[in-house]
Amino acid sequence: MWRRVALLSSSISSSFLAQTASRLNTWESLTTGIAQQAKGVIAPKEKTPFITFVLGGPGSGKGTQCIKIVETFGFAHLSAGDLLRREIASKSADGAMILNTIKEGKIVPSQVTVKLIQKEMELSDNHKFLIDGFPRTEENRVSFEQIIGVEPNVVLFFDCPEEEMVKRVLNRNEGRVDDNLETIKKRLTVFQALSLPVINYYSEKGKLYTIKAIGTEDEIFEQVRPIFAAFETVG
Repeated sequence: MWRRVALLSSSISSSFLAQTASRLNTWESLTTGIAQQAKGVIAPKEKTPFITFVLGGPGSGKGTQCIKIVETFGFAHLSAGDLLRREIASKSADGAMILNTIKEGKIVPSQVTVKLIQKEMELSDNHKFLIDGFPRTEENRVSFEQIIGVEPNVVLFFDCPEEEMVKRVLNRNEGRVDDNLETIKKRLTVFQALSLPVINYYSEKGKLYTIKAIGTEDEIFEQVRPIFAAFETVG
């Protein structure tokens, strides 16, 4: 399903460390902090934020791999889905709208999601952020860059066959409002239609790393580990 995406993906080669160093230097020269939307100013940080986007369809296993990345490399994990579900549970003004949008298999308005992510980033003492399940659309991507004021260092894409994703979601039994067959099919359709342009964009920017998300958790993580290990070496 994702064969044409995989052809565009960056590979980890013998020149990887040199490429990594170049990206990191470019990042440090372009940004000095996270933009605060409310005040319209840039808040200074002790360290330049290192941002990783984690993309993949529902059931692609990206959440499990995020846990392993956090444990191994010390990132702060921000799950867009969890933040939205937490907002629903809080019964805030946006909660009902978010719930109805998710039930319909649609994507929550970009500014709502970015606002939740921004709040978590500002509250965190960490400078390394693993943003899971975002951006899902080009509008998401543009909104993040405009509101937060930065681009990601790394974009991971967990490539998984559709039938495997459906099986995983139906078997996880976590009680999520969107974990049912009808909603899963809608989410997969939306993901294919709207997320592919985002994936292609970051591939063209040289920031995309495609992970073959089939196998055991440890086998999949062995594809992920060298990416972050290289950045740790440069840092």
